[in-house]
Amino acid sequence: MNFRNVQAPTAVVMVRPHRFAVNPQTLADNAFQAPPRQSTSDAVASAARHEFDDCVDALAAAGVRVHVFDDFGQLDTPDSVFPNNWFSTHHGGRIAIYPMYAPNRRRERRSDVIDLLKSNYRVQEVIDYSGLEYDDLFLEGTGAMVFDHLERIAYVASSHRADPVILERFCTAFGYEPMAFPTAGADGRPIYHTNVLLTIATEYALACLAAISDPDRRAEVAGRLEESGRTVLDLSFAQVADFAGNAMELTGRDGHLLALSSRAAAALTTGQRAVIERSARLLPLSIPTIELAGGSVRCMLAGVNLTPR
Repeated sequence: MNFRNVQAPTAVVMVRPHRFAVNPQTLADNAFQAPPRQSTSDAVASAARHEFDDCVDALAAAGVRVHVFDDFGQLDTPDSVFPNNWFSTHHGGRIAIYPMYAPNRRRERRSDVIDLLKSNYRVQEVIDYSGLEYDDLFLEGTGAMVFDHLERIAYVASSHRADPVILERFCTAFGYEPMAFPTAGADGRPIYHTNVLLTIATEYALACLAAISDPDRRAEVAGRLEESGRTVLDLSFAQVADFAGNAMELTGRDGHLLALSSRAAAALTTGQRAVIERSARLLPLSIPTIELAGGSVRCMLAGVNLTPR
C-alpha cells in the first residue's frame, strides 16, 4: 500500500440502481431527503441510472478502478446506490459488514461484492456485525464513521445509526480511536450521518464545526484534525445542505482527486477550492436525482483499501 494513497484509495465499489427511489423508511431522520421532481417512479429511476453511469465513466476516465454491480430491483432496496453504509474495507486485508437501521437497507448486503473483493484483493478476515440488528444496534459503515486512516481515528456523529457499543467493539477490533460527538443541524435536529458534515483527505479536511453542538468537543475535533497536519476548511450549514461535506478523496492516474457532486463543488468558496487544488483535482459529478435520496457522491463510493492480488 502506497503511503500517499492510504487516505485516498485507487479503487471503489459502486452499485448501479435500476429501481432507485427516495426511501420512505429513512425520511424520519434524514433531513437531506427531498421529494423527486420527475412525474413517475420510472422516470426517477431512469434519471438516477443515467447519472450513475456518467459518474462511473468520469471516475474511470480519471484512472480510478471502479467495480460496478447491478441492483435490478428484485428486492425493495431503494438506497442500494449507497453501498458505503453496509461494508467497509481496511488496510491489512480486513472487511467489516454492518448492521443497518432501516429494514429495507439490510437487503442491500450481498455476498457477490465480498466474493469479488476476495478474488481481486488480499483479504485476511471478514467481520460481520450485521447480526446485532436483532438487538436494535446499528453502525452504518462509512456513513456513520469518517476515518482518518493515517492517524487511526474514527470520527462519529452520535446517533441511533452509530451505536456506541458497536462503535467501541469495531474500533477495538480494527485499531481506531473512536471520537464521537453530538450534532445539531441548522434546524436543531441531529445530523443522521457523519459523512455529510466531514470529509478527511490527505492534506485537508472539510468540516462543519458549527454542527458539533458541544463546544468542548468541537474544539477537540478541530484540534485533532489540525494536529494531523491538515488544513481544516470550515463549512457552513448552507454548504453542508449542498453536500459539500459529502466528498471523497481518491487516487487516479495523475494523483489525488476529490470526487464530489456538481452542486457541492459550486458551494465551495474560492479560498476552499484553492486549498483543495494544491493537492487534488476537483472532480464534480452531476447527480441531482440521486441526491434527492439524502446522500451524495461520498455515499455512492465504497472505497477499496485493500492490496490487489
